[in-house]
Amino acid sequence: MGPVKVALQVTCLNDALFPDVGKAVVTLLRRLGVDVDFPEAQTCCGQPMVNTGYLDEAVPAVRRFVEAFDGYDAVVTPSGSCAGSARHQQRLIAARAGDPALASAVERTSPLVHELSEFLVDVLGVTDVGAYFPHTVTYHPTCHSLRMLGVGDRPRRLLEAVRGLRLRELPAARECCGFGGTFAVKNADTSVAMGSDKARHVRETGAEVLVAGDSSCLVHIGGLLSRQRSGVRTMHLAEVLASTEDRAEAVR
Repeated sequence: MGPVKVALQVTCLNDALFPDVGKAVVTLLRRLGVDVDFPEAQTCCGQPMVNTGYLDEAVPAVRRFVEAFDGYDAVVTPSGSCAGSARHQQRLIAARAGDPALASAVERTSPLVHELSEFLVDVLGVTDVGAYFPHTVTYHPTCHSLRMLGVGDRPRRLLEAVRGLRLRELPAARECCGFGGTFAVKNADTSVAMGSDKARHVRETGAEVLVAGDSSCLVHIGGLLSRQRSGVRTMHLAEVLASTEDRAEAVR
């Protein structure tokens, strides 16, 4: 039996640009019998401020985060970078703020934050989520999910259990795509070069769809694939796992 009270942390990027990813998480979890809430008080986890060196400015965001998700047994987010920020960076912010109450709240909340594949495999104990997706797919493991969270092969195990899905190995899969949040703005030429390498590897697989667990990486690689007129679509892991024969996500 999974946690009784579960909340969705949708992330800023999904809320603003990719709401279907958040909807897919809710659809998937409810299909698996999880009663998931969406706390409307949630805002940013504080990662953009931390990554640009503005730790003091991140304090209000962290304070709002722990208030919004207080009282839940688990918090699920479709983002390795946001989960990593909540689990690791928020402690640094609270310690720097010198606020014992905030530090205590972070210690209570941050261990409850799970990236989607972690929650499905480790908390719910499932790899076959009843999904159906009859397409050829390649998977890009995002940096924070690999290096901050250590999700390992959990996303691949979930994809391998999807009926109809043909998974192709991505060359140099563990290499960064070059997005890196504000890195893409501050070091645009390097970012594009890294993304171009990743896009080339994606094309080499012959896959119809590139899947990842972070919308930020997908928008970066997807932009390059689109400009190259590659014909490769991008989809978040949650959208693939939410697909069923009755509710198939059309990819044309």
